[in-house]
Amino acid sequence: MKLSDFDYKLPKEFIAQHPVSPRCNSKLMVIGKKIEHKRFYDIIHYLKKDDVLVLNETKVIPAKLVGRKTTGAKVELIIEHPLGNKGLCRIKATKPRVGNKFIIGQYKAEIIKLENDIFTVEFNEDVSTIMKKIGKLPTPPYVKEELRKDSDYQTVYSKKKGSVAAPTAGLHFTEELLDQLNKKGVKIAKVCLHVSFGTFLPVRNLKTHKMHPEYFEIDKKNADIINNRNGRLFVVGTTSVRVLETVADKNGRIHAKKGETSLFIKPGYRFKTNIDSLITNFHLPRSTLLMLVSAIIGRKRILEAYNIAIKKNYRFYSFGDSMLVFIE
Repeated sequence: MKLSDFDYKLPKEFIAQHPVSPRCNSKLMVIGKKIEHKRFYDIIHYLKKDDVLVLNETKVIPAKLVGRKTTGAKVELIIEHPLGNKGLCRIKATKPRVGNKFIIGQYKAEIIKLENDIFTVEFNEDVSTIMKKIGKLPTPPYVKEELRKDSDYQTVYSKKKGSVAAPTAGLHFTEELLDQLNKKGVKIAKVCLHVSFGTFLPVRNLKTHKMHPEYFEIDKKNADIINNRNGRLFVVGTTSVRVLETVADKNGRIHAKKGETSLFIKPGYRFKTNIDSLITNFHLPRSTLLMLVSAIIGRKRILEAYNIAIKKNYRFYSFGDSMLVFIE
């Protein structure tokens, strides 16, 4: 297996810059014994009474701080971990290095450390306070346009603050659609995984690539909903899959737990959780997300579906369309 095995060509015009409105009007590719082309609101017809739908209830924080170097050059910081008046962050700037000083609004900052591509930046005020006052929601590097409204990059069920990127498979759900599923008897189980900026970092070597540690949690109530289900298990997004696989024992039983996970799922991985269906978006070439989906349904099968999606003018990546994959 080579990194190039996860390549595909996507014209830039297929990269969605904004979500459709209403969000449940996005396209839905259903992959089962055959491929069907639907709208996301049609998902109601594929779930039955007593099925369990697993959602990641993380919420994106205003982690993006925009300013300039004292030399005048523009700088953009993505704060992954605020630590008092210090913050661990990614920096988009010209040759950032230890000692660089920044002006962020009315605040001052300086790079004091660099380790494993993560910068430690010291501010003259509490970082969390600065984020609340002037921080913006970070968006993926391939989204070049500004958010029309912050809610576009939050799921309607987002609750627990901590992500620097949205769990985008869940962006298609509306409150009305979730209410319809509830009335149908579909049970909801919630997990949390705070997505780090590492999700956008390129994979350079399949054998040596390491996932950036990400905080997760699932409580006993939600673990019990999954373990005691009478129906099928529908999992929304690769982040939810990673939580379940992190906490499942060898028999597939889900245990209440919280901590950090660096689980890297790629073809050849042996799943412990008995997942019946995955709801996911169309992911970047060579990304860990594409590798995870390939591990679930097969690399050739998923890339063939991507080629069909391009021919059918599906929209790709975070604000793009969705697929419902039934696992055989």
